[in-house]
Amino acid sequence: MSGHNKWSTIKRKKGAMDAKRSKIFSKIIKDISVAVKEGGSDPEANPALRLAINNAKGANMPKDNVERAINKASSKDAADFHEVTYEGYAPHGVGIFIECTTDNLQRTVSSIRSYFNKYNGSLGKNGSLSFLFDRKGVFTVPQNDLDEEEFEMEVIDAGAEDISLDDGVFTITTSMEDFGPMLKKLEALGVETQRAELQRIPKNTVKLNKENAKTVLKLIETIEDDDDVSNVFHNLELTDELMEELQQ
Repeated sequence: MSGHNKWSTIKRKKGAMDAKRSKIFSKIIKDISVAVKEGGSDPEANPALRLAINNAKGANMPKDNVERAINKASSKDAADFHEVTYEGYAPHGVGIFIECTTDNLQRTVSSIRSYFNKYNGSLGKNGSLSFLFDRKGVFTVPQNDLDEEEFEMEVIDAGAEDISLDDGVFTITTSMEDFGPMLKKLEALGVETQRAELQRIPKNTVKLNKENAKTVLKLIETIEDDDDVSNVFHNLELTDELMEELQQ
């Protein structure tokens, strides 16, 4: 398994273990709201909305919830959400990149700063950690009846840099530029994704012992629990051994 996909697969497994259904739905609703505000309520004419709806299906979000979110975002008094990012270091030199969707920028930055302070981290300037990550398209696709070899050939032709099959789920990684073409390819193949998004994949990882890793993960999980936070990316090395130790 390649480095990119190993990181993405372990991150997906960890996310599956501690994911909160309400948090996932909240993020999707915000994605729908931002997409509608920027491109209108017609999925056929709005690729960002079509992607958000697709991710809602992958998360088993009820269709009624999706339709309500679209209608609410289309109303004049809908909340005005902003997408914003923050970067900083956790203890022991682990870089953290945070993506937020918020209707109150002051509240969000105050909360993020307090988390870093609580765990002896340091919030940096925007752009200060961008060199640590590559922005990649990451797709998770249930295998179902897909033939592994044929499917791999199809997605490689569409620009897949990495592809792996683990626990009945394909994880596909593309360059940021090939994210759109891969979406179109999967649609053309009639393949529904569990999740399709741009992620920040660490170029190099920091390996820590269990105790230090626990401290860093506490900070990461505290940030992830914030309602304004959409995604948290980091370069802590999540080895299989570390994940097993942390579950004990």
